[in-house]
Amino acid sequence: MRFTPVELGLLGLAVIVVATALPRCGSGRAVVRASWDWTPGVLNPAVTQTTIAATICRRGWTRTIRPPVDYTNALKRRQLRQYGLRGPPSAYQEDHLISLELGGSPADPRNLWPEPYPRASAVDQIENDLNHRVCTGSLTLAEAQRRESALKHSGG
Repeated sequence: MRFTPVELGLLGLAVIVVATALPRCGSGRAVVRASWDWTPGVLNPAVTQTTIAATICRRGWTRTIRPPVDYTNALKRRQLRQYGLRGPPSAYQEDHLISLELGGSPADPRNLWPEPYPRASAVDQIENDLNHRVCTGSLTLAEAQRRESALKHSGG
């Protein structure tokens, strides 16, 4: 099959339109995944399978280790530039790749990244469910951490 120059130009334009529209998945916002290089996820050494009753399964424990907002806001601004993201910082949550609820390091930049809203809110619900499953014994801590990492690195 042979194409005229006009047909080739239109085909090229169609490819560009589709390529730029696909990552937006209907939300109007680009899909943002955590970077394996910048945000691989770092664990809190105080949280292990044997310590979960005294740490992540104890009500209010995450409040005792959460980093200050001025720290996470400054980090978010740097990481927005690093990730090449535009828009106001308020459109993103500086999120823990491995959540505090699942034993992630509170302040290590390799465990924090700018996750866009509304996805960040939806992922919070998944984190809470994983924490519940770990605390009730239906899921190991390591498996919950693996699932959370896969979710945030894949954009799923």
